[in-house]
Amino acid sequence: MATFADFETDLMAFSVSAAIVAAYYGFLNMKVRSNPTYTIHGVNALARSLWVEHIMRTPSKDVMAVQTMRNFIMGSSLMASTAALLIIGTLTLSGQAENIAQSWHALSFKGSFATELWIIKVMFLLLDFIVAFFAFAMSVRLANHVVFMVNVPEQGAHHNFTPKAVARRLQRAGNMFAIGMRAFLFAVPLVFWLFGPYFLLLSSVGLVVALYHLDRCEPEEVLEPEIKPAIPAQVMQAKYAK
Repeated sequence: MATFADFETDLMAFSVSAAIVAAYYGFLNMKVRSNPTYTIHGVNALARSLWVEHIMRTPSKDVMAVQTMRNFIMGSSLMASTAALLIIGTLTLSGQAENIAQSWHALSFKGSFATELWIIKVMFLLLDFIVAFFAFAMSVRLANHVVFMVNVPEQGAHHNFTPKAVARRLQRAGNMFAIGMRAFLFAVPLVFWLFGPYFLLLSSVGLVVALYHLDRCEPEEVLEPEIKPAIPAQVMQAKYAK
């Protein structure tokens, strides 16, 4: 039976990794307060709101709306199916703790090989994939609601079918999709944790660096139109006089 001291290194690595991710999201929230479009998520939220208003006020765009929502639902359904397969694979992995717990730590010079700790790691990974599955499933559910609402004419409609109300429901679907994708990304450090605590730390730092570059949406430089030098009138006259 393993003791608490045997788990000390892994617990410290997990705590530091969680602190790194929490610090990154604290920094991101601070930036978003001053600039809502600092992240790509803010830009996507703005685009979804403008898209719904444009679709609902332009009746001729109803076919494009259905096609766009269909593509969104197909993407969420695919990711939900992927999460379900990963849940099954993780459950299969949990039944082989005694056989592979020590072999997976071959490259780790620190950390516990205890079966109890291996089960805890797999449970964290399983919980992460369950969150991803639930988020993608909710994204499909909310998007299915929006498919009908977005084609309701604005004139004389119920207050729940106004462009702003429909846009809020689409925002929830988009947020759920983003949560599912973020859960997939968080699975990377959890998978590396199976190989040892130091792999967890390194992968967490790498994940935060990657997210810093992926989440930002810096405004592109506004390029001034190139002004071609005017051709003198004498040159034009000489050219066409030949």
